[in-house]
Amino acid sequence: MRSPVTALVLDVLCVLAFVLIGRANHAEGLAPAGVAATAWPFLAALAAGWLVCLAWRRPAALVPTGVVMWLVTLAGGMALRAAAGGGVQVSFVVVAAVFLGLVLVGWRALALLRRPRGGAAAG
Repeated sequence: MRSPVTALVLDVLCVLAFVLIGRANHAEGLAPAGVAATAWPFLAALAAGWLVCLAWRRPAALVPTGVVMWLVTLAGGMALRAAAGGGVQVSFVVVAAVFLGLVLVGWRALALLRRPRGGAAAG
């Protein structure tokens, strides 16, 4: 995959899946305002991650793009959430780390596996 737009959409969908699953599991409801309130720190951190590693240059690369997206989204999202008065309990950080790592790095790993062999340049 070479399209930065597609990669960005996938990254945003990964973060939204994290938020929606979490809210549903904690019976917090899926009203748009509640979802937005939960999602904004992680979406803002995701945007920062895109800027930090210039993700549009190699959007599907596992390293550095996927790893940077994961770590910046996790750390930045937690920092923004804490600054806004949201909870950042250790169990939440662990679950977020695992889920965001699986999806933000995972879709890139799948894209790499699906890439045609024969010397094609990575994403």
